[in-house]
Amino acid sequence: MNQKIIISVIVLSMLVTMSAWGQTEVVKRTQNNTSASKKTSAPKNPWQWHRDFDDYDLAPAMGRNNKMGLIDRTGKILSPFVWISMYEEYDGMYLVEDDNRKWGALNTAGKLVVPCKWVEVNLFSEGLAGVKDDNGKYGFVDKTGNLVASCIYDGVGYFHEGLAWVGINGKGVGFVDKSGQLVIPHNWSKAENFSEGLALVIGGQNAGFIDKTGTVVIRKNWKEAGSFRDGLAAVKDQNDCWGFIDKTGTVVIPCKWKNVHNLFDTPRFSEGMAAVRDDNDKWGFIDKNGTLVVPCQWRSVLTFHEGMACVRDTNGKYGAVDKTGKLVVPCKWELSFKFENGRAEVSGANHKSYTINKKGQIVK
Repeated sequence: MNQKIIISVIVLSMLVTMSAWGQTEVVKRTQNNTSASKKTSAPKNPWQWHRDFDDYDLAPAMGRNNKMGLIDRTGKILSPFVWISMYEEYDGMYLVEDDNRKWGALNTAGKLVVPCKWVEVNLFSEGLAGVKDDNGKYGFVDKTGNLVASCIYDGVGYFHEGLAWVGINGKGVGFVDKSGQLVIPHNWSKAENFSEGLALVIGGQNAGFIDKTGTVVIRKNWKEAGSFRDGLAAVKDQNDCWGFIDKTGTVVIPCKWKNVHNLFDTPRFSEGMAAVRDDNDKWGFIDKNGTLVVPCQWRSVLTFHEGMACVRDTNGKYGAVDKTGKLVVPCKWELSFKFENGRAEVSGANHKSYTINKKGQIVK
């Protein structure tokens, strides 16, 4: 799935809320989500604008009655313009909100397969989505709307690698499988999703990692930690410095960095590179050996994607570097986003949007 997520480097924040257990993937539903990533207008059409077409050649569109519907690339209306809100496709499903402020989901045929009876419906992941009922309790539904895990939880995560965290006030956090069966007991105060076979859990003030049997395989008294990516996980020591461990728990990149949380992202490696901030509050990138390959000279950065990383200079202008640290897109833009299919969206001083290639040339 080629999901296009535009993340503003200075003004947008991730559309996620943190649950009582530190999970950062629950999407907050807001009425203003009907704004289009790209608006197109044609008087002859029964819609005002539509979002970009996805991998299914479908797009949510705003009708002339100011309600949302679903169209295909030929202009065929798959779902009528009756929805107050509609989210772009994720895992082959489109979340919708009806006039009663209840949420459900459409499939790629435009059919309402998850009835609009839920206070919240989270994004689908691995064929399942968390739902919140009128009593404020969470469970999981499948793509037919069937409730596979009863609404008995005070918070839920997303399915990753076949498991999702679930929390109950007063008991803590455990994990369920895709049948809704509790397979790891509520032993923890906080938990993150499984990644590369391990999940970060916190009990009391200590962080560690468990495997899918619930066994603690890495135990360490870190102040903070991130999930594994590319075989490494970021950790913050008692001196508030960050480094990285491998899956044996060995510190392989010393804890000497002031931060590894680049803007709007979790601390992780991406394409073999990780963002780091030095004592001068400047950002650069290290490789998996801990070698600083992109000098710490940038005001802010985004993770590498397609061999390029967006950087912001001391004047507040945006450009992009390659993995050698070479500035290949000059810092002259007011805003810039990550590269997708060799192109990136940027904004000029006149607030006009452009699309550039990896040489920084305007292509449209």
